[in-house]
Amino acid sequence: MEFLSDYALLIMIILMVGITITGLPLGIAMIVSSIFYLLLAGRDVGLAAENVLNGVYGNFVALAVPLFIFAANIMNAGKVSDRILTFALALVGRVHGGLAQVNIMTSLIFSGMSGSAISDVAGVGKVITDMMTKENRYPRGFAGALTATSAVVGPIFPPSIPVVFYSLISSTSVGVLFLGGVVPAFMVCTTLGIAVYIMAKLRGFPVEEAIPLRTFPMIFLRAFPALLMPVILLGGIYSGAFTPTEAAAVSAFYALLLAAFAYRVLGLKEFWQVVVSTVKTTAVVTIVLCGAYIFNYVVTVEQVPQAVFNFFDEMNLNRVQFLLMLNVLFLILGCFLDCSTILLVVTPLFIPTAVALGIDLHHLGIVLVFNMMIGLVTPPYGILLFIIKALNGIPLGEMIRETWIFLALLISLLLLLTFIPELVLWLPRYSGMLN
Repeated sequence: MEFLSDYALLIMIILMVGITITGLPLGIAMIVSSIFYLLLAGRDVGLAAENVLNGVYGNFVALAVPLFIFAANIMNAGKVSDRILTFALALVGRVHGGLAQVNIMTSLIFSGMSGSAISDVAGVGKVITDMMTKENRYPRGFAGALTATSAVVGPIFPPSIPVVFYSLISSTSVGVLFLGGVVPAFMVCTTLGIAVYIMAKLRGFPVEEAIPLRTFPMIFLRAFPALLMPVILLGGIYSGAFTPTEAAAVSAFYALLLAAFAYRVLGLKEFWQVVVSTVKTTAVVTIVLCGAYIFNYVVTVEQVPQAVFNFFDEMNLNRVQFLLMLNVLFLILGCFLDCSTILLVVTPLFIPTAVALGIDLHHLGIVLVFNMMIGLVTPPYGILLFIIKALNGIPLGEMIRETWIFLALLISLLLLLTFIPELVLWLPRYSGMLN
């Protein structure tokens, strides 16, 4: 037994990988393997429950996650996205590649309500992709690739579920992180919009029929309550009216009022489906969160973060070199692992090194979240591409051929954010939230 205790960490990792390979969720694998480590190392197994309780129930910020999930599900079920789509079509539909521009704009607007790239693709993304491919107006691969790429903006623009996770493990301000994602999100949308405009002219993509100006006021009024949601959310946080977690509750309540009473498109049956879907998603996320808290306790006890720090210290890397290496690592991991897993399990290992190098953790958070969002559209395992294939029936091969140009643009933006921290930090500093 003493021999096994010397290799407890290695055995735990092998067991975790083995359980995952069998098809069980990673959260379960982390919990089982971590408890097995406690047994081998001769530690109190009750530490597992203690870390879960302290981590999940002792952290007020964690409550924001199920509330944002609930709000996003209501928005999708309540067809609120239809109003947003019509509004975006009226604004940019007449530009070259009109529907493609609408695709980008609706992703930005919807991201201010859901905080999830998957919710974006499954909701408004499905509708706009169908519109683009109808009557062969746009190539299927292009429509699917653009929908997946534009959805990347969801977790960058506030609110953002991955940003909440990062705040949990880095002890940074959710409010500063939310505000730090605003400029990068607009950069993504502007860059994609310019690229689509050029591609539309070169490839002869259609221009949509102009919507009469007299209809604009009615279109705006129909979309106004939905457009008001991110304003209420961010305005409340930055005015000090409520905390980010309370803002999540406000967004969920406002989404419910909007869908059930303002638009009257959410009945009892749809509401029950929203509740069931939210509970299922929250359960999956919570299991990963619980596993991560136990796993992180183990790696802390084994001084893994210190070992990682010593490794980088011996390499004598500067800030830029460290960030570039981290970007490469996270881009690779993002192609194979879930975003929440990377944030909760891998990211804590590098926080001490980042602090020692003087890297602002708010800047690091937005860079890493953006990095992992790129992983969602990176072949061969871009999960957003698989979702579009399942929902819209677009072959993966066609989307992958069109994805590379968008990936090149996103990686270029990632490098800009890496080299110029003020692109992330300027707005929080200007608002007075960050010194």
